[in-house]
Amino acid sequence: MTKADLIIKLDYVNHTREKRGKMSELVLMTPELIPLLLEVAFENNNHISDKAIWITEYTIKQNVTLLLPHLNIFTKNLNKITREKGIRPIAKMCEILLLDYYSKKETLSKKAIKNIHLKRLYTACFDWLIGAHNVAPKAHAMTCLYLLGLDYEWIHNELKLVLEQNYANGSAAYKARARMVLAKIKV
Repeated sequence: MTKADLIIKLDYVNHTREKRGKMSELVLMTPELIPLLLEVAFENNNHISDKAIWITEYTIKQNVTLLLPHLNIFTKNLNKITREKGIRPIAKMCEILLLDYYSKKETLSKKAIKNIHLKRLYTACFDWLIGAHNVAPKAHAMTCLYLLGLDYEWIHNELKLVLEQNYANGSAAYKARARMVLAKIKV
Protein backbone atom coordinates (compact mmCIF):
# COMPACT_ATOMS: atom_id res chain seq x y z
CA MET A 1 0.00 0.00 0.00
CA THR A 2 1.32 3.41 -0.89
CA LYS A 3 1.19 6.45 1.34
CA ALA A 4 -1.49 7.96 -0.91
CA ASP A 5 -3.60 4.78 -0.58
CA LEU A 6 -3.18 4.89 3.19
CA ILE A 7 -4.30 8.53 3.33
CA ILE A 8 -7.43 7.65 1.33
CA LYS A 9 -8.21 4.79 3.74
CA LEU A 10 -7.58 7.05 6.75
CA ASP A 11 -10.00 9.63 5.37
CA TYR A 12 -12.83 7.11 5.84
CA VAL A 13 -11.92 6.42 9.47
CA ASN A 14 -13.86 8.19 12.18
CA HIS A 15 -13.78 8.05 15.98
CA THR A 16 -16.00 4.95 16.22
CA ARG A 17 -14.48 1.73 17.50
CA GLU A 18 -15.80 -0.12 14.47
CA LYS A 19 -13.94 2.03 11.93
CA ARG A 20 -10.77 2.26 14.02
CA GLY A 21 -10.92 -1.48 14.67
CA LYS A 22 -11.19 -2.38 10.98
CA MET A 23 -8.25 -0.19 10.08
CA SER A 24 -6.25 -1.51 13.02
CA GLU A 25 -6.89 -5.09 11.88
CA LEU A 26 -5.39 -4.18 8.52
CA VAL A 27 -2.29 -2.77 10.25
CA LEU A 28 -1.98 -5.82 12.53
CA MET A 29 -2.02 -8.04 9.43
CA THR A 30 0.34 -5.69 7.58
CA PRO A 31 2.81 -4.31 10.18
CA GLU A 32 4.86 -2.65 7.46
CA LEU A 33 2.16 0.03 7.50
CA ILE A 34 3.39 1.31 10.89
CA PRO A 35 6.19 3.48 9.43
CA LEU A 36 3.74 4.93 6.89
CA LEU A 37 1.22 5.65 9.65
CA LEU A 38 3.91 7.39 11.70
CA GLU A 39 5.04 9.38 8.67
CA VAL A 40 1.49 10.60 8.04
CA ALA A 41 0.99 11.24 11.75
CA PHE A 42 4.06 13.41 12.15
CA GLU A 43 4.20 15.30 8.85
CA ASN A 44 0.95 17.25 9.14
CA ASN A 45 -1.14 18.65 11.92
CA ASN A 46 -4.53 17.94 10.40
CA HIS A 47 -7.46 15.54 10.64
CA ILE A 48 -5.64 12.87 8.61
CA SER A 49 -2.62 12.95 10.92
CA ASP A 50 -5.00 12.68 13.89
CA LYS A 51 -6.55 9.58 12.32
CA ALA A 52 -3.13 8.05 11.67
CA ILE A 53 -2.35 8.54 15.37
CA TRP A 54 -5.70 7.02 16.42
CA ILE A 55 -5.05 3.92 14.32
CA THR A 56 -1.50 3.59 15.58
CA GLU A 57 -2.73 3.84 19.18
CA TYR A 58 -5.51 1.32 18.58
CA THR A 59 -2.97 -1.07 17.04
CA ILE A 60 -0.32 -0.55 19.74
CA LYS A 61 -2.89 -1.32 22.45
CA GLN A 62 -3.15 -4.77 20.91
CA ASN A 63 0.55 -5.29 20.17
CA VAL A 64 3.05 -2.82 21.62
CA THR A 65 5.97 -4.64 19.99
CA LEU A 66 4.94 -3.25 16.59
CA LEU A 67 6.12 0.18 17.75
CA LEU A 68 9.54 -0.99 18.95
CA PRO A 69 11.36 -0.97 15.57
CA HIS A 70 10.19 2.62 15.09
CA LEU A 71 11.12 4.12 18.46
CA ASN A 72 13.57 6.61 17.00
CA ILE A 73 10.97 8.09 14.65
CA PHE A 74 8.26 7.94 17.32
CA THR A 75 10.25 9.59 20.11
CA LYS A 76 11.98 12.19 17.90
CA ASN A 77 8.66 13.52 16.67
CA LEU A 78 6.53 13.59 19.81
CA ASN A 79 6.77 17.37 20.03
CA LYS A 80 5.41 17.81 16.48
CA ILE A 81 1.91 16.85 17.56
CA THR A 82 0.09 20.00 18.67
CA ARG A 83 -3.58 19.20 18.11
CA GLU A 84 -5.43 17.84 21.16
CA LYS A 85 -6.98 15.08 19.04
CA GLY A 86 -3.45 13.80 18.40
CA ILE A 87 -1.82 14.53 21.75
CA ARG A 88 -4.15 12.30 23.79
CA PRO A 89 -3.47 9.10 21.79
CA ILE A 90 0.25 9.89 21.52
CA ALA A 91 0.42 10.29 25.31
CA LYS A 92 -1.53 7.03 25.70
CA MET A 93 0.96 5.23 23.43
CA CYS A 94 3.80 6.53 25.60
CA GLU A 95 2.01 5.18 28.66
CA ILE A 96 1.42 1.77 27.04
CA LEU A 97 5.07 1.62 25.99
CA LEU A 98 6.39 2.55 29.44
CA LEU A 99 4.00 0.23 31.29
CA ASP A 100 5.39 -2.58 29.16
CA TYR A 101 8.97 -1.42 29.71
CA TYR A 102 8.57 -1.18 33.49
CA SER A 103 6.53 -4.37 33.88
CA LYS A 104 7.97 -7.14 36.03
CA LYS A 105 7.85 -9.52 33.06
CA GLU A 106 10.71 -9.84 30.62
CA THR A 107 9.51 -7.88 27.59
CA LEU A 108 10.97 -6.92 24.24
CA SER A 109 10.58 -3.27 25.25
CA LYS A 110 13.33 -3.69 27.84
CA LYS A 111 15.79 -4.51 25.06
CA ALA A 112 14.51 -2.02 22.48
CA ILE A 113 14.10 1.16 24.54
CA LYS A 114 17.34 3.06 24.94
CA ASN A 115 18.31 5.92 27.22
CA ILE A 116 17.78 8.48 24.44
CA HIS A 117 14.19 7.25 23.98
CA LEU A 118 13.52 7.60 27.70
CA LYS A 119 14.89 11.16 27.69
CA ARG A 120 12.69 12.14 24.76
CA LEU A 121 9.70 10.56 26.51
CA TYR A 122 10.20 12.47 29.76
CA THR A 123 10.71 15.72 27.87
CA ALA A 124 7.43 15.28 25.98
CA CYS A 125 5.58 14.17 29.12
CA PHE A 126 6.67 17.23 31.10
CA ASP A 127 5.57 19.41 28.16
CA TRP A 128 2.13 17.79 28.17
CA LEU A 129 1.82 17.98 31.94
CA ILE A 130 2.79 21.65 32.17
CA GLY A 131 1.17 22.81 28.92
CA ALA A 132 -2.39 23.96 28.35
CA HIS A 133 -3.79 20.56 27.47
CA ASN A 134 -6.85 18.51 28.33
CA VAL A 135 -6.73 16.26 31.38
CA ALA A 136 -6.26 12.97 29.48
CA PRO A 137 -2.74 13.67 28.16
CA LYS A 138 -1.82 15.14 31.54
CA ALA A 139 -2.99 11.96 33.27
CA HIS A 140 -1.02 9.76 30.86
CA ALA A 141 2.00 12.02 31.35
CA MET A 142 1.74 11.68 35.15
CA THR A 143 1.87 7.89 34.91
CA CYS A 144 4.75 8.01 32.43
CA LEU A 145 6.75 10.42 34.57
CA TYR A 146 6.13 8.38 37.70
CA LEU A 147 7.50 5.30 35.91
CA LEU A 148 10.46 7.20 34.44
CA GLY A 149 11.22 8.52 37.93
CA LEU A 150 12.05 4.97 38.95
CA ASP A 151 15.20 5.34 36.84
CA TYR A 152 15.72 9.10 37.03
CA GLU A 153 15.38 10.21 40.66
CA TRP A 154 15.09 13.91 39.85
CA ILE A 155 11.86 13.28 37.90
CA HIS A 156 9.92 12.36 41.03
CA ASN A 157 11.01 15.61 42.71
CA GLU A 158 9.94 17.70 39.70
CA LEU A 159 6.74 15.74 39.21
CA LYS A 160 5.76 16.17 42.84
CA LEU A 161 6.40 19.91 42.62
CA VAL A 162 4.32 20.33 39.44
CA LEU A 163 1.43 18.24 40.78
CA GLU A 164 1.33 20.12 44.08
CA GLN A 165 1.46 23.51 42.32
CA ASN A 166 -1.36 22.67 39.90
CA TYR A 167 -3.53 20.57 42.20
CA ALA A 168 -5.82 23.36 43.41
CA ASN A 169 -6.74 24.44 39.88
CA GLY A 170 -7.00 20.93 38.42
CA SER A 171 -10.21 19.19 37.40
CA ALA A 172 -11.59 16.31 39.46
CA ALA A 173 -9.94 13.82 37.09
CA TYR A 174 -6.61 15.66 37.32
CA LYS A 175 -6.79 15.67 41.12
CA ALA A 176 -7.66 11.97 41.27
CA ARG A 177 -4.68 10.96 39.12
CA ALA A 178 -2.40 13.41 40.92
CA ARG A 179 -3.38 11.94 44.33
CA MET A 180 -2.69 8.43 43.04
CA VAL A 181 0.74 9.40 41.68
CA LEU A 182 1.70 11.49 44.71
CA ALA A 183 0.87 8.57 47.01
CA LYS A 184 3.38 6.40 45.09
CA ILE A 185 6.19 8.97 45.11
CA LYS A 186 8.54 8.52 48.03
CA VAL A 187 10.31 11.88 48.07
